[in-house]
Amino acid sequence: MTRVLLTDDDPLVRAGLGLILGGAPGIEVVAEASDGREAVATVRERPVDLVLMDLRMPVMDGIEATRVITTEPSPPKVVVLTTFDADDHIVRALAAGAAGFLLKDTPPPRIVQAIEAVMAGEPILSPAVTANLIRQVTADGADQRRTAAERLVATLTERELDVAHAVGQGRSNAEIAAELFMSLATVKAHISRIFAKLDASNRVQVAITMHDAGRL
Repeated sequence: MTRVLLTDDDPLVRAGLGLILGGAPGIEVVAEASDGREAVATVRERPVDLVLMDLRMPVMDGIEATRVITTEPSPPKVVVLTTFDADDHIVRALAAGAAGFLLKDTPPPRIVQAIEAVMAGEPILSPAVTANLIRQVTADGADQRRTAAERLVATLTERELDVAHAVGQGRSNAEIAAELFMSLATVKAHISRIFAKLDASNRVQVAITMHDAGRL
């Protein structure tokens, strides 16, 4: 059972998410928070597997809350709730350790699927939106980033490079396994090593590093 914490300053949003997730098998909404500080306190007080995190909230915003939560011992996954016009906030949230993002108008079945995917280690980032985020976050300081990225990418084996390139293109684990003729377990093992070698905490960070190194 995936234990979910809903974090949003709008009670109607929390109620709607609660209704959507309440009927989903394998998912249990165990708590709600109206701001980031409450979310942090809740994670410290009770077991939570995944936090659905709004970005713009009073007291403590979702970006800072994500940063704090993801540095806790055995932290839950964090999925941010956002809109297309908040790309700068998405980049900052991903840099803070978020596992991905959902648009607030995402259809209910897709929200359930996204939670299941994140808990299984699968990406929930649209390739098109990921490409837009890469363009935004790499707009300045290209030379310095390229040198740092090339140094990190040079530590990857040839097979890890293949997997990292596929991750950068927005491929899911299943798609990578099919394209590279690997088992899912092997793909996941490669991705774990890639995260460690590239000092990345999510797949967008891998994509950004591969882009900066001229590999995408």
